[in-house]
Amino acid sequence: MKEVRHRSAVPLYLSAAVWAIWCGFLPLYRFWHFLALIAVTVVVGLAARKIFPGRVEYVEVPPEPVTTGDEKIDELLRKGDEAAAEMDRLRSSIRNEGIKRKTAELTELAKRIFADLVEDPGDYQQVKRFSDYYLPTSIKLLSAYGRLEKQGVEGENITGTMEKIDAILDTTVKAYRKQLDALFADQAMDIDTDITVLEGMLAREGLSDGDLKQ
Repeated sequence: MKEVRHRSAVPLYLSAAVWAIWCGFLPLYRFWHFLALIAVTVVVGLAARKIFPGRVEYVEVPPEPVTTGDEKIDELLRKGDEAAAEMDRLRSSIRNEGIKRKTAELTELAKRIFADLVEDPGDYQQVKRFSDYYLPTSIKLLSAYGRLEKQGVEGENITGTMEKIDAILDTTVKAYRKQLDALFADQAMDIDTDITVLEGMLAREGLSDGDLKQ
């Protein structure tokens, strides 16, 4: 969040009022008259600024795009950010709470999939396939649902299509979850290997649970 301060216009109005009153009722033909007027204006302006400090607004600043230094990965991350932003926009325009929840989960899963790419560039091809098909298709379905919902008419085609989109979104959420899980397959394999090696070392050193109990 970024703090943005908006100054009140009251001090300016009061300063202008000082000049208007002075010019209307007090002399202004000697040099010290001008000095006195300026001094009074400054005092009134400072006092008014203390009394009327204005307002503070907190504006949400979008995060800086993540870059890796790899041009093709950064381009893919940019597309991911754009897709997530579009899904957020569509979610805000949809009234059905169930669809909104599914859209929010799809968006969060998509963000986590692209976040994995930053940590593990070796997943580029998997994430690219996800980005090239799943994301644009999901956005197309959500956009279609939003357009149909705005019709406000129940009919065989409109209602039937909306129900089909609702159903396929359940499958899509599961697919996103599986895609995210699949990205960690290599890491899981590496961890299993590390565990096996560590267990072997502990056994050779007589430090495994079975050896310690003897």
